Amino acid sequence: MKKFSYIIGLMILSIMLISNPSRAYNSSQDSDIFQSGIASFYANKFNGRLTANGEIFSNSKMTAAHKTLEFGTIVRVTNRRNGRQVTVRINDRGPWIKGRVIDLSRAAAREIGMIKHGTARVDIEILN
Repeated sequence: MKKFSYIIGLMILSIMLISNPSRAYNSSQDSDIFQSGIASFYANKFNGRLTANGEIFSNSKMTAAHKTLEFGTIVRVTNRRNGRQVTVRINDRGPWIKGRVIDLSRAAAREIGMIKHGTARVDIEILN
């Protein structure tokens, strides 16, 4: 009977993780978090190039790339190390480096204090 209870418990935990993996660790106080993970920022060589939605990319604008969010979505990105936040608009696809969840413009990365480190652990909240 103990073995059966153990198996049922594992099945329930598995279903919870599969159904919403980005929120599996979250507490009720951060229930507005859409996704957490590693953020990076665009290299200067991308300045002036076209983004996936057809805009010209500018490192001085508050924009970002995300793999799945609809173009035009406004998100708040919070640096988990220092609590600094920035609001950006999704206008490109990416990042394409494994383990990263969002690519910020240089201006947005500066706003949350991640230029020195190059990457940061962040929380992403959808605002619209």
